[in-house]
Amino acid sequence: MCLAVPMQITSIDGESMIAEIDGVRREASLMMLSENVQVGDYVLIHAGFAISRLDEEEALETLAIMRECLELSQGPT
Repeated sequence: MCLAVPMQITSIDGESMIAEIDGVRREASLMMLSENVQVGDYVLIHAGFAISRLDEEEALETLAIMRECLELSQGPT
């Protein structure tokens, strides 16, 4: 199963960027995006590439659902 994760851009250097979510930082390429992004924007990261820009509300909602799924998959403690 493949999964794209919403992350917030913290820095941009040419066609590369650093994004972060929940303290996890990843470098990713911007070469697949057709729209301009800037520091603070949310993007979907998949296999080392930013594949789509998200508005903040959509990104935060997606992250909340992903966290809920993770909690459910861990079962009762």
